[in-house]
Amino acid sequence: MLILGIETSCDETAAAVVGESAPRIRANLVLSQLEEHRPFGGIVPEIAARAHLAHLDRLVQQTLETAGVGFGDLDAVAATGGPGLIGGVIVGVTLGKAVALARGLPFLAINHLEGHALTARLTDDVSFPYLLLLVSGGHCQLLIAEGVGRYRRLGTTIDDAAGECFDKGAKLLGLGFPGGPEIERHARDGDSRRIPLPRPLKGRPGCDFSFSGLKTALREAVAERGGAAALAPRDVADLAASLQAAIGDSLTERTGHAIEVFRRRHPKGSHLVVAGGVAANRVLRGSLAGLAARHGLELVAPPPELCTDNGAMIAWAGLERLKAGLVDGLDFAPRPRWPLDPAAPRARGAGVKA
Repeated sequence: MLILGIETSCDETAAAVVGESAPRIRANLVLSQLEEHRPFGGIVPEIAARAHLAHLDRLVQQTLETAGVGFGDLDAVAATGGPGLIGGVIVGVTLGKAVALARGLPFLAINHLEGHALTARLTDDVSFPYLLLLVSGGHCQLLIAEGVGRYRRLGTTIDDAAGECFDKGAKLLGLGFPGGPEIERHARDGDSRRIPLPRPLKGRPGCDFSFSGLKTALREAVAERGGAAALAPRDVADLAASLQAAIGDSLTERTGHAIEVFRRRHPKGSHLVVAGGVAANRVLRGSLAGLAARHGLELVAPPPELCTDNGAMIAWAGLERLKAGLVDGLDFAPRPRWPLDPAAPRARGAGVKA
C-alpha cells in the first residue's frame, strides 16, 4: 500500500510517499519558505499560500520520481485538511482532490495535529494508548492517544503556544527567524540562572499551559538593559538560556501532571510521546526523558526532520485512516480550526489555535 501525502498548512510545502513495508518512507521532500518570510520576522499567510500554489505541483512530481513510482502505483491520496493557514490548506486539499478524482483513488483529509500525533507509530511502532505532548509554533496540548481518530485532551495553552514564545522571544533578543533553533543555538553559551525568568502556572493543578506572561517578563528584562540593540553578547546568550529553561521547565512540569492522569486511566500505558516542531529541542528532550524514566515510561521523540511539518506524517496518518476505513468525500471543506478532541471545551486566549 502506497500513500501520497501533501502538507501545506503553514510555511513548508511538503510531499511524501509512504508505504506499509520497510522502508516505510519512500520519499519525503520539504520546500522551505524561510527566505520569503524572514524579512517580516514571521509567517505572512498570503505569501505562504502563493508559494504553495507556485511550487506544489512540481514538488509532488519530484516526490513521485524520488520514490520511483507513478500516480498509477498509488493506493490513496492524503492532504492536510486543517488546522492551519486556510489559504495554504486550500491549495493542498485542492491538489489532493484533483489527483484522487483523476485516478479514482480514495481521498483522505488529514488533521495536521493527527499527523504529528501518529508520527511515533511511523518511526517506533508505538502502540495505543500513549500520552502525547504536542508542542509547536501554533499548538501546545497534552492528549491521550487512544486510537486512530480517538484523542482525549488533558490540557492546552490558555494563551500562546511554546513555539510562538520561542519565535517572539528570539525577536525580542534581536535574533533570526524561526526562533526555536536560534534560541537553542545561543543558549548553549548562556547561563540560565543569571537572569531568571518565571515558570508560568508552576505549582498549580491541572495540565494547561501559559506563555504570554513569560514573553512579557523577557520583554521587561530586555528593556531594563536598553533594548535588543544594546544587549551584550553575554546578555543575549544568558537570556536565551533562561527562556529555553523556563519553557522546558513549564512543559515538563505540566506533563508530569498529565502522566498522573494517564496512569490512572491507562495503568498499562508505557509511552510518553513528544511531537511537533518544538520537540526537536534537545534540552526539552533530555528533560522529558528524565521525567518519563522517573514514572516508568519510555520517551519517544521522532527524528528532528519528522518533528517539523512534513508530508510523511500526513501520508502515514492517511495510511492509518485508510486501514480503519476513515475515507473522506471530495466535498470535504478545508478547516482553519480542527480540534483533535471535539468534546474538549474550547480554550480561549490570545494565541489559542484549537
